Amino acid sequence: MAQPQIGPITGKQRSNWIRLRTMILLRWVAIVGQLIALIVAQQIYSLQLEVGLCYLAVGVSVVGNLVAIFIFPENKRLTEFENLLMVLFDLLQLAFLLFLTGGLHNPFALLVLGPVTISAAVLTTRSTLFLGGTAIVLVTLLSEYHLPLKTQQGFILRIPDLFVFGNWIALVIAICFIGAYSRRVTSEIHSMSDALSATQLALSREQKLTDLGGVVAAAAHELGTPLATIKLASAELIEELSDHPDLRDDAVLIREQADRCRDILQDMGRAGKDDLHLRQAPLMTVVQEAAEPHLQRGKTVKFTHDPAAGSEVDQPAILRQPEIIHGLRNLVQNAVDFARSSVWVEATWTDDTISLRIMDDGRGFPPQLLGRIGDPFVRRRKTSAERQQRPEYEGMGLGLFIAKTLLERSGAELTFSNGGDPYGAESVTVHVGAIVEVVWPRKKIDARSGDNAIPRDRKNELIRL
Repeated sequence: MAQPQIGPITGKQRSNWIRLRTMILLRWVAIVGQLIALIVAQQIYSLQLEVGLCYLAVGVSVVGNLVAIFIFPENKRLTEFENLLMVLFDLLQLAFLLFLTGGLHNPFALLVLGPVTISAAVLTTRSTLFLGGTAIVLVTLLSEYHLPLKTQQGFILRIPDLFVFGNWIALVIAICFIGAYSRRVTSEIHSMSDALSATQLALSREQKLTDLGGVVAAAAHELGTPLATIKLASAELIEELSDHPDLRDDAVLIREQADRCRDILQDMGRAGKDDLHLRQAPLMTVVQEAAEPHLQRGKTVKFTHDPAAGSEVDQPAILRQPEIIHGLRNLVQNAVDFARSSVWVEATWTDDTISLRIMDDGRGFPPQLLGRIGDPFVRRRKTSAERQQRPEYEGMGLGLFIAKTLLERSGAELTFSNGGDPYGAESVTVHVGAIVEVVWPRKKIDARSGDNAIPRDRKNELIRL
C-alpha cells in the first residue's frame, strides 16, 4: 500500500482559512473603540479636532464593513491578497486618524502594532514584511507630519521632541520585534500542527492494517470448516464416479480449487493472526517485524539482544502496539537510508527497563541540528554529491518526529547522538554514525507483568482476544 506524501501547509493556504466575517467583527470592535475615543476627547476633554475628517475616516470603515456584509456570503474565506488588503486598509485608516489627532503625540499611536501582529499570524512572510515596512514608513511620517491636538483654550498638547523620538524608536523596534516574534511562534505552532496531523495519519494507517489483518484471520478461521467439507465431499465423489471420467474430472477440479483456497487463506490468515490475534510477542520478534520492510534494501541489518547483568535471561514479551511497530519502523528506515553498509539493532533489558539502540555506519546526525532532532520539518540543505547519490530522497524531518511522537506515546524516552564502532572490534574500520536509543519503563509495554499484562488462562497460556 502506497503511503501518501504529506507536506507542510504553506502560509498562503493558511490565509485562506480566515473568514471574512472574522475580519469584519474585528473591524467593528475597532470602529466602536475609535468612536468612543473621539466622543470622549471632544465632549469630556473639549479637544479641538477636525471632527468632519475624523468621522469621515471612521465612516469609511463602516461603509467598508457594510459593503462586505451585503455583497459577500458569511462563510466567505479570504485569499492571501484579500487578507493583505483588509489589514492594509485598517493600518492606513488608523494612520489617517493619528494624523488628524496629533501623530506620535497621541498615546493611541501604539495601536499600529495591531495590524502588524495580525499579518504575522495569518499572512505569509512576504506580506508581513510588506505590511511591517509600510507601518514603519507611516510611523516615521507621523512623527513629523500631523495636525496638532488643541484644547478649547487654544493650547497645543505635545510632548518633548526627545519623547517623540523615543516613541518613534520604540514603535519601530516593537513593529520589528513583535512581528518577528509572532511570525516565529505562529510558524512553530503551524509546523507542530502539520506534523501531528501526519503522525495521526500514519498511526491511523497502521491501525487499519492491523484491523485488516484481524479480519483476514477471522475469515480464514471461519472458512476453514466449509472448505474441509467441500474437500471431503469431492474426495468421495471421485471414488464414486470412477465409471464417469467427465464427472470425475469435475470432482477432482473441485478438490484442487478447495486446496488452493485453503492455501491462500492460510497465507493470509498467518499475517492476520500475527498482527491481531497475538497481542504480545517476544521483544526481538516485534523489532524484526518492524524492520522487515527495510531488510532487503542493500544494507546489512544485524540484530542482537542480551539481558543486563543481574536480569532474567528470558527475553521479555511486549505488547504489539501499532505505535511501537510504526515508530521503530521509521527509526530503522532512517538508519538504513543514511547507512553506508550496516545497521545494528541492539536490545537489552533489566527488571525495570527495556532498551533498544539503533545504530548505523553513516555520517551521523548533523552536529548543528543534533539538539533539534525529533522536531518537525527540520532538515539541512543537501550538497550536490548527496543529491546525485540519493536524488529521490526529500526528507522533511517528519519521519523522526513521527517515530518520536508515537514511541513517546507508548511510554518511551528517545535519545539521539553520534558515536563510534559499538563493538570495538579491531577488524571493523567503519565507525558508527547516528545512534538512537529508545528506553521504556518495563511496566509500560511488558505483556506479562505490570499494568498492561495480558490475562492468562489456567494452562498459563496467553488468551487470544
